[in-house]
Amino acid sequence: MARRLSRLYAIMPLTLAYALPPCPGGAWAQAGVATPPAAASPGTISSGTISSGTTSPGASPTASPFAPAMPPVVSSGPLTFAPLVRLVGPAVVNIAVTQDVHGQRNGQRVLPSVRGTPFEHKFRERMRSHGEEMLGAGSGFVIDPDGVIVTNTHVVGDADHITVSLANGTELPAHLIGSDDLTDIAVIKVQPPHPLPFVRWGDSRLVNIGDWIMAAGNPFGLGSSVTAGIVSARGRDIGTSPFDDFLQLDAPINPGNSGGPSFNLSGQVVALNTAIVSPTGGSVGIGFGIPSEIVAPIVEELRRNGHIDRGWLGVTLTDGGDTHVTGVEIVGIDHGGPAMKAGLHIGDYITAVNDEPIDSSRMLIRSVAAKRPASTVMLHIRRRHETLSIPANVGFRPDDTDD
Repeated sequence: MARRLSRLYAIMPLTLAYALPPCPGGAWAQAGVATPPAAASPGTISSGTISSGTTSPGASPTASPFAPAMPPVVSSGPLTFAPLVRLVGPAVVNIAVTQDVHGQRNGQRVLPSVRGTPFEHKFRERMRSHGEEMLGAGSGFVIDPDGVIVTNTHVVGDADHITVSLANGTELPAHLIGSDDLTDIAVIKVQPPHPLPFVRWGDSRLVNIGDWIMAAGNPFGLGSSVTAGIVSARGRDIGTSPFDDFLQLDAPINPGNSGGPSFNLSGQVVALNTAIVSPTGGSVGIGFGIPSEIVAPIVEELRRNGHIDRGWLGVTLTDGGDTHVTGVEIVGIDHGGPAMKAGLHIGDYITAVNDEPIDSSRMLIRSVAAKRPASTVMLHIRRRHETLSIPANVGFRPDDTDD
């Protein structure tokens, strides 16, 4: 669905190409988010019948096709998110980036996400005052009191200068520790004068469709703010990389929210807000966050190594070549790659990796990518009428491959 929608509507990263001056003190809005009251009913539901409140002359009540009113399946939502905001708000930061630009006219330096919006003229004014710089804005959140911050690669990946505004208004320079283009996850670091408030990861595997979440960030560069909604879907593939596995969220998120967190009601980060589907450039209730089960381990590896090494077999795959055989069919093999060295053939079906069943090319790519390069995996192969188990040494995944 999301992939088809992308042909009609833009799937947009949420970076804002112009940052308004920060709100005084970077203060968080403390107003609670109240659940709206239910609309008044013109009648009542009782004992399996509906009374409309009025009866036509001569008419008698008829049995209703609807079931009797029942107690709610779930308890009511929170009356206010204010305690949650107070708990996690101080760990959410605003991020401003600049990129040196040379030899271009001002009009060419206005990024597409700003053209035609009320912010374009402010962007031009800011451009003139800052000379040869391009401005952008996004969000992030502190995961270590020493100043380690998680955000999106598309927020900071090409920045020459990064400035972080803390919730109390303090501005600190930041530097990039590491980033991963394939998952759009980045880690930056500031040197704070004192330990910073920080948040912890929640387990996104425990998040259900329909669960409440609260999103936080810096929409349109206006300053820190929060919105609330529910998880609309899991496992969304929006066609940005072979590793897409988004939570779909209906909490309003807008340009500038990129890199911000979505929290469960316990105040734990369960998603990294990354993109929206929108015909207008603003929120229409279809947002996407990278689940914490993906973000957390990548963040730890970026902190250790500054980059992500992924496994690779060097095969081109297709799904559903033979409906009588499970697995994925090999339709191409890279010359000199791990698959060729292992003795795999075009036409082979890979049915499992290390006894993990494989039912799609996406699953195989992700399974192999999760393996350490130079490690050995056991591939279970269906070749014509034979079933084989073939060991393969995993290679390093090139940056420019989709395999």
